[in-house]
Amino acid sequence: MIEADATFSGTFPFTPHFTIAPGFRMHYVDEGPRDGEAVLCLHGEPTWGYLFRHLISTLSTTHRVVVPDHMGFGKSETPPERSYWLQDHIDNLEALVLALDLTDITLVMHDFGGPVGMGLAARHPLRIRRVISANGPTPFGQADLGERVMANAAVSPWFQWIAKAEAEGVLEAVLGQLGFNILSTLKLNGFENNAIITDSFMAAYAAPFARPADCLGAIGWAKGFATGTHRFEMPDAAAERVIRGRPALAIWGEADRTLNAEHFLPLFACLFPQAPITRLPATGHYCLEDAPDRIARLVGDFLSQT
Repeated sequence: MIEADATFSGTFPFTPHFTIAPGFRMHYVDEGPRDGEAVLCLHGEPTWGYLFRHLISTLSTTHRVVVPDHMGFGKSETPPERSYWLQDHIDNLEALVLALDLTDITLVMHDFGGPVGMGLAARHPLRIRRVISANGPTPFGQADLGERVMANAAVSPWFQWIAKAEAEGVLEAVLGQLGFNILSTLKLNGFENNAIITDSFMAAYAAPFARPADCLGAIGWAKGFATGTHRFEMPDAAAERVIRGRPALAIWGEADRTLNAEHFLPLFACLFPQAPITRLPATGHYCLEDAPDRIARLVGDFLSQT
């Protein structure tokens, strides 16, 4: 776990907030006017709220921007006795949202933040105002969800590595050293702009994983896929009607080698057939690192227009 007041050379200057509502010490950023609409930004593997630093600075002038670190990531605690499956992360996010009583939520979801955020939407559809996917899947009971996940896993270098490492019994050992191999892991998933690799960038992404005991979140997310332990939240008919009626936007870096657009954008289009989809060429899986200014403009415009 990172020191609470760590700013990484001023690149993450936001006041830390903590809650124990999910049963562990969960960190979140909470910037902007408290009476504004809430923009809830959800990271994935193996990142944390640092991924959204540019978006926080841009949107918090007009909106309340809440950015939690999932259990085992960023500045949040990594309790050794907990499990780290998708359903656990949904439970934790639900506890945070209810503790803060967030309403009129715009979800901004990257990577596994997608399934976590859509899990929240399935449980509390009336709290959701808009849905934004940024290289984040939007599973919501689509009939072909499992088929698409498996098809993607068959061609994704990251998911191929997960399956091989689990079969060989080395997954925990390798990801337990994530603080040392963070750059290779990030590059395997894919970003295109090497100019972002600075000392502060490296420190920010390596710091949460200093020891094997700090890597349980990253290990759990990978192992859950390898073992089929993650459980997608299934919406009921009422929740599906509500969410289908919400404004939505998809932003997808086309150079994503981990989550292929051909497999996951149809999930979004099935749920939101009239919603705009912006595909960003030469932009990788970590689209918020490759194209932060473009994404901030797209999100800002979408918020003002809906």
